[in-house]
Amino acid sequence: MHITDYSWTEFQNLSMPEKVISLSRNDGTPFHTLFAQQFNRANLDRLCRLATEIRTIAKTRYGMTFLRSLLAHKRAMLYFTQPSSRTFLSFLSACQITGLNVGEVRDTATSSEYKGESREDSIRTFSSYFDLIIMRSQEKGLAEHMAWTLSNSERPIPIINAGSGKDQHPTQALLDIYTLKRSFERRGGLRDKTVMFVGDLARGRTVRSLSQLLINYENIRQVFVAPAPLQIGQDVLNTLTSHGVQWEVTSDMHARLPDVDAVYMTRMQDEWDSTKGESAKIDTSRFKIGVEEMRLCKPDAIIMHPLPRRDEISTEVDHDPRAMYWRQMRNGMWIRAALIASTFDCAGRIDEFHRENL
Repeated sequence: MHITDYSWTEFQNLSMPEKVISLSRNDGTPFHTLFAQQFNRANLDRLCRLATEIRTIAKTRYGMTFLRSLLAHKRAMLYFTQPSSRTFLSFLSACQITGLNVGEVRDTATSSEYKGESREDSIRTFSSYFDLIIMRSQEKGLAEHMAWTLSNSERPIPIINAGSGKDQHPTQALLDIYTLKRSFERRGGLRDKTVMFVGDLARGRTVRSLSQLLINYENIRQVFVAPAPLQIGQDVLNTLTSHGVQWEVTSDMHARLPDVDAVYMTRMQDEWDSTKGESAKIDTSRFKIGVEEMRLCKPDAIIMHPLPRRDEISTEVDHDPRAMYWRQMRNGMWIRAALIASTFDCAGRIDEFHRENL
């Protein structure tokens, strides 16, 4: 069944597999991109290949001219009501690469929501002017609700979730997978690896989304390292267990560093504090990476971070060849360009151009 076959309450109450089916096109690819669970191994591999084709094509003026012609007749709205620089600029660049004309709202005080307009009316207004809405919000489930709203309107344009509350950040997970695949392509690929997540895991939506996508790869062991108040949620562990994924929860980062293939660092997510200064009371001194910690890591291990960082990775680590977070950020632009191109069914044209010209 399709999303339009359900009332909003019915859609909310669907299981995740049922939601995924209702959001899919006939070929199984997403129409709206809302959840990490929408991506399986086949479409992850397809998107990563497409991202690499786009970045290769973009190296020449001729190639960039082709890419910018793909969606020159389309328009995208960047609706970012939660503060962002990296994700916003990454999506803006991805839109420009594929030729999309872009509008933006980054503060509801500058929109009619300031006058009391509902989110539903704002989104339907945007859909009158644009062909795609990319949205980021602190409100859990907002992208999901707006996708249902538009799907049941006269102009059902796609929505891409660029971060929704504390629960989902699917495109960050896509760029993380792309980074892992590229980093390990000469080491047997993304399989038989141990990935360690460190930091504020309880409130880190990037961790939740990446942990979900890693289920698609063979024998990926997941290790969660955090002080007790910030440890990963039981729902994530239950999901891993149900898929037969090996996992470990610990507070001893240094003991595990020599054994892992990738370290995914995160900052303190204190914007979610229920009371001011709540997070400052938690001792995070044992959950930081510096030169000494890098000596404990494997020679070919990689260090990742969704950024922004604070002091959880020393700037002394930046020039270590195992530091992948700057490449990781650039990878986001390419995988998001691939997602946008796929959303508008341009993958075939890109494949053809790449095959005939490169």
